[in-house]
Amino acid sequence: MTSLVSPDTALLLPITTHVALAALLYVLLTVARAPAIWGIGRRADGSNPWAKLEPRISANLSNQFEWPLFFHVACLALMLLGTCHAAITLAWIFVAGRVLHSAVQVMTPNVRLRGLVFTVNFLAVLGLWGLLLLAALAHA
Repeated sequence: MTSLVSPDTALLLPITTHVALAALLYVLLTVARAPAIWGIGRRADGSNPWAKLEPRISANLSNQFEWPLFFHVACLALMLLGTCHAAITLAWIFVAGRVLHSAVQVMTPNVRLRGLVFTVNFLAVLGLWGLLLLAALAHA
């Protein structure tokens, strides 16, 4: 099948990196739930050593399907309309922020720090949408 538009693939690596983060969180969640579900890795008293982390990992994994949706849509649209250096930079800022956000959410109960890191992700995606709007207007 022939495409009318040749996509620019510069944003594919940040997109793939975010997908890899989500896959890693699935692995971590499986490991954290293994003692409770399969009995693998239980403590001698039968308890789950990952019980405190499991809800945090689960919540963070759910977060990967909320605001990041707008990241993926903007990146895919920019791949079709044309990618600029600013978009690539914003995409990597978003991905780095998501990795940091995941670490903060899973490893600490510090909601204030998590909110600060989320703000970076939020602004990066808004920037991508601003660039998308400009690109779409330029192609109109």
